[in-house]
Amino acid sequence: MFVTTNSGLLRYALIVLGTLLPAAALGHTIEGSDANFVQAIDGPAIGPFIYLGAKHMVTGYDHLLFLVGVIFFLYRPKHVVEYVTLFAVGHSITLLLGVLADIRVNAYLIDAIIGLSIVYKAFENIDGFKRVFGVEPNTRAAVFIFGLFHGLGLATKLQEFTLSSNGLVTNIISFNVGVEIGQILALSAVFILLSIWRGNQSYLRHAFATNTVLMTGGFLLAGYQLSAYMLQAPY
Repeated sequence: MFVTTNSGLLRYALIVLGTLLPAAALGHTIEGSDANFVQAIDGPAIGPFIYLGAKHMVTGYDHLLFLVGVIFFLYRPKHVVEYVTLFAVGHSITLLLGVLADIRVNAYLIDAIIGLSIVYKAFENIDGFKRVFGVEPNTRAAVFIFGLFHGLGLATKLQEFTLSSNGLVTNIISFNVGVEIGQILALSAVFILLSIWRGNQSYLRHAFATNTVLMTGGFLLAGYQLSAYMLQAPY
C-alpha cells in the first residue's frame, strides 16, 4: 500500500517538527489578555467564550494533529463527519464534566496521553497494528475514547483559573461550542488540502513518510509533557 519516500523529505520534515514542537506544546494555553478576561468575567459572556473556544482549538496543535491522523485516509465527507462527531462527543463530555464537576487530573499526564493518541492513529494509518501485532483495532471506539482524554486536556486549561459561578454553565457550554466551530474550520481546510493532494500520485507515495512524521511528532509531544511532569515542583 505504501511506497517508501526519499529520506531527504523525511529528514526535512523531522527538522521542521523538532523546531516547532517546543512552541506547539505550549501553543494552546490561555494566556495574556484572554487569561485576564476569563478570570475577570462575572456573568454570561456567550460571544467571547465562543471566540476563546474556537481560538483554543485552532491553536491546539496536539488536538489538530490527532484529527489530521483520523481523517488522513477518509475520502468521503460523511465519513469525516462520522469520526469527527465521535471525537466531538467524547471531548464535549469530559470538557463539561471536568470543569462543572471539578474533576481534577494532572495536565502533564493528560497532555502526554494526547501526544500518544497521535502516535496511535499514525501507527494505525501505516497498518502497524495489523503488521506487528496481527490485530485490527476498532477505530471508532479509539477515536471516541481519545476524545474523552482530549476533553480532559481542554478542561485542565480552564481549571487553571478561578471562574465565577455566575454564568459558569453558559460560559463553559459557549466555550465548547467555540471549540467545535474551531474544529470544523480547521478540519475543513485540512480536508480540502488533503483532497487536492490526493489528486497527485505523490499522495500514496508519501503517505507512509507523512504518518511516520506524524507519529514522531506525537512521541515528541508525549516526551515533552512527561519530562515536564517529572520535573515539576513537588506539592
